[in-house]
Amino acid sequence: MNPDRTLSPHTGWTRAHWAAAADRLLAAVDRHRSPLGARVDLPGPPSTFGPASDGLEGFARTLLLAGFRVAGERGADPTGLLERYADGLAAGTDPASPEAWPRPDELGQAKVEAASIALILQLTRPWLWDRLDDRVRQNTVDWLATVIGQPYPPINWVWFRIVVESFLREAGGPWSATDIEEDLAVHASLRRQGGWLSDGADQRAFDHYTGWALHLYPLLWSQAFDVTGTLCPPGLRQTWADDLTHYLHDAVHLLGADGSPLLQGRSLIYRFAAAAPLWTAAYTGTGDLPPGLLRRAASGIVRHFADHGAPDADGLLTLGWHHPWPAMKQTYSGPGSPYWAAKGMLGLALPADHPVWTEPEAPLPVERGDFGRVVEAPGWLVSGRDGLVSVVNHGTDHASPGATVTDAPLYARLGYSTATLPPLTGPTVDAPLDNAVVLLDAEGRATHRTGFTAHYARQAPGGVLLAASGGHTYWVDPAPDTGADHGSGRTGRITPGPGITVASAVRDGVEVRLVRVATAGLPAGPHTLRLGGWPVAAADRPAAGPGATARTAALRSAVLPLRGFPGAGVHAERDSGPLGTWTAVPWVATDGTLPADGLLAALVILDRGGEPLGDAPELTTHPEGATIHWPDGHRTRVPI
Repeated sequence: MNPDRTLSPHTGWTRAHWAAAADRLLAAVDRHRSPLGARVDLPGPPSTFGPASDGLEGFARTLLLAGFRVAGERGADPTGLLERYADGLAAGTDPASPEAWPRPDELGQAKVEAASIALILQLTRPWLWDRLDDRVRQNTVDWLATVIGQPYPPINWVWFRIVVESFLREAGGPWSATDIEEDLAVHASLRRQGGWLSDGADQRAFDHYTGWALHLYPLLWSQAFDVTGTLCPPGLRQTWADDLTHYLHDAVHLLGADGSPLLQGRSLIYRFAAAAPLWTAAYTGTGDLPPGLLRRAASGIVRHFADHGAPDADGLLTLGWHHPWPAMKQTYSGPGSPYWAAKGMLGLALPADHPVWTEPEAPLPVERGDFGRVVEAPGWLVSGRDGLVSVVNHGTDHASPGATVTDAPLYARLGYSTATLPPLTGPTVDAPLDNAVVLLDAEGRATHRTGFTAHYARQAPGGVLLAASGGHTYWVDPAPDTGADHGSGRTGRITPGPGITVASAVRDGVEVRLVRVATAGLPAGPHTLRLGGWPVAAADRPAAGPGATARTAALRSAVLPLRGFPGAGVHAERDSGPLGTWTAVPWVATDGTLPADGLLAALVILDRGGEPLGDAPELTTHPEGATIHWPDGHRTRVPI
């Protein structure tokens, strides 16, 4: 299909392109339906929950997409999508069927999938639910009703029960007001400043779940279901609308010009589900971002994956990022899991004459020019330059303050971007290197810092972004792998290390990274402190040098010592991430001694590499920290 550069000057995509993409996805999964249609049994490594759960997941998550597609056409369904899903619903909810689904009170994963089924039954009610016979409707109510009173973890999962019980209420089935009230209270406990939500009340779990779960469901629920009055008073809906409005102003700054979302956090195999909060705003009429910007951002995300091989040649979404890379999966991930990407296609539920489809695309922030931005809740300093967005992280680790576990690569690193990804396998998973500041013991083991204290994240004069975090470090001997991977670090035997504080001053996309080691009481050396830069990946081994520099055809990663780092090099490894065969990380290190005041500093750079590196800032130190003398004469005082 030819691009439309008049309506969509940035992506070329219109609603017709979206519809074609959805139809291709749905046609591909049709080949994997079970005989009675209750399962979509997709190829790929299974989850820990078994084939019955995986088949239900494939059914429920692709039903999301089918439901959005038919709802947006106001019931027009020329290929009989909903008829096929009705057959599967009948078989899956019939306890006597050979394809009967595991019930939510039997299997935790069924609690998740029940919500997708209930949501689409509500959104497509005239064309699906109302046409089912009484037996199927009763079986469906009975199956869904097993969620009532069941325990749900106090994270985004509470919305699964809210959605299911709200549908049961409208279908004349049993439901519990107490369940819903308790779950809404959990959601309230997850709220943070600036419209962000942490996926865990006592954790700094900031990731894409903020958008594709914790912002998606509340406003959809309040619009799609009859929940006015005591369940959802007007003030509560307005609170959620305000939260989404503030969050989206940050979210559009976290997209690269190529459409890539930030590569950070768990469940990245959901890919373009990252577009879900954009469509939530359009669908519910929330916020002040122009419809053309919402569509440009969402189209950019989906087209990014389409242009890089997802879905694959068979039309399937696999466990991976651009291409299959099963090591990205968490233990709860199965072959059907990637189809939560359907959340990012919610916009198809809007008709073709909606302004989000008819207004011209507007540029992303990174397309309008370079920017710097502080996002306080996750402790992020965000920079956009040359189409690339990077984040310096001083507030997110998927843990609670004081925790002592290994640093989870997708949460606890000091930096993330739209073009780089930490190694997800190999030696540096348990021995942090990229965007990490670690002390190495005599055996070369690296310290971890999860559980740190977030000190501050703010904007300073002169366009400088400042943040700092720190606390006691420790060495971890990880316990044997139990197979349980939900994004957090791993537990193990702990050996205490020194206190290390890290501060970042970011200006024009360049970071001065300062480190203060608490040398008082530190046992006699040698003490090697290592500071790692950004990981860059490519099909061929990235070029190394001079010093601590790694280059690919698209990116340059460099670390330049400013104080106390005489050693430098580049570490390269194979097959540790989905962005390329090779990943390289530049680093600098001490020579076994530390400055008397324990203060070290380096310049950390990730850019396109088109220009020679300019003059480096200079540093003067004082007891409270350091003052950075930027090449143009501006000075920034950094407390550390």
